[in-house]
Amino acid sequence: MIRSLWRHLRGLSAYLDVRLLRWRTGTPEGQRAAFAVLVLASLVLLAFSWIDYRALPAAWFFLPILVGAAVLQHRYLIGLVAFVLICVVVTVTHETLTVGTVGGRLSTLIAVAVATAFTVLESSRNRSGLPSALSEAMLADLRDRLQAQGKVPPLPPGWMSQSAVISAGGGRYAGDFLVANLSKDESHLEMVLVDVCGKGVAAGTQSLHFAGALGGLIGALPPVGLFTAANDFLLRQRWDEGFATAVHVVVDLTSGEYSIISAGHPPAMVWSAASQAWCVDGARGVALGVTERPDFHSTHGTLAPGDALMFYTDGVVESRSRDLMSGVAWMVDIAKDAVRLGFDGAPRRILAKVDAGDDDRAVLILTREPSPAVVARQGSGQVSPDEPRTPVAPTA
Repeated sequence: MIRSLWRHLRGLSAYLDVRLLRWRTGTPEGQRAAFAVLVLASLVLLAFSWIDYRALPAAWFFLPILVGAAVLQHRYLIGLVAFVLICVVVTVTHETLTVGTVGGRLSTLIAVAVATAFTVLESSRNRSGLPSALSEAMLADLRDRLQAQGKVPPLPPGWMSQSAVISAGGGRYAGDFLVANLSKDESHLEMVLVDVCGKGVAAGTQSLHFAGALGGLIGALPPVGLFTAANDFLLRQRWDEGFATAVHVVVDLTSGEYSIISAGHPPAMVWSAASQAWCVDGARGVALGVTERPDFHSTHGTLAPGDALMFYTDGVVESRSRDLMSGVAWMVDIAKDAVRLGFDGAPRRILAKVDAGDDDRAVLILTREPSPAVVARQGSGQVSPDEPRTPVAPTA
């Protein structure tokens, strides 16, 4: 008996899961099933309202319309609205109206009709062709997929990556994004930090579009080729504010050698464990989407154990009262204070020092962890600030 009941419950659960999946994908079968459920709910409301109108007045009929606006496509919503309005008219007029009741019921009918008209108008403006709930779910799924490809993969022992992003206004769609790729043999890490020009919804949708394009190219093209293709992509879009700044880095996780290419982005910074200071990297270039043949310059260097690379967007260093150069100088001091307690949580501590503004803010730090011997020497004060390290040299 119990096994039979459990089997039936599992069958019902599987049936509902399939119907829910078909509704979430926007199939006609799923839409018809949702429409049928809401029609049945309207009939139940009609039956209770017919029995006792005072216990269930006509205003309750707006509930299936409200749910329908969230789960039904526009054409199915029109059918539901027509059916519900018929139910409202029937329940309002099914009994003899007195002078004291006609005014209240007529005003309820008008209120439901007006609210329904606004709901239908809002549904007709949905350009995705999907119900509002499905449109939001689809956009959120796209955002999550693109953000997943922007997460730095787990790195081999001896390396650590941390990032922090704050979007302008606290929204979940920002114009700053990261695209990362780790080679199959885990010997090379490639990252691109991008700041799409613009603010608000426009920058968020453009960044989603651009992130998808870069995600398909990273790892398949050399750094200069990647930026050239990205530049051509932005020029083809013909957006009102169709340019973006970006910084690209490739790191050999075996030797610590790296190369940086910048396209109009704020300069990267290199932490020297030997001198306990940040130095400004020299990579410069033209922003993407500005000219057909931008000029990119790269820098090269080697991260010794304990060294780090830091990248950030202009929302961190620029404001109405501070230009880029003074902002970079400010960043050198703030970042040095932020890593006094170690690199763990340093991006969040840096952003906590930035005044809230109307631009997105992002910080990324890649650290080559020191060897146990270096840690012991640092603790005993035996590390000399004059220890040799590979210098950062700009190349054309």
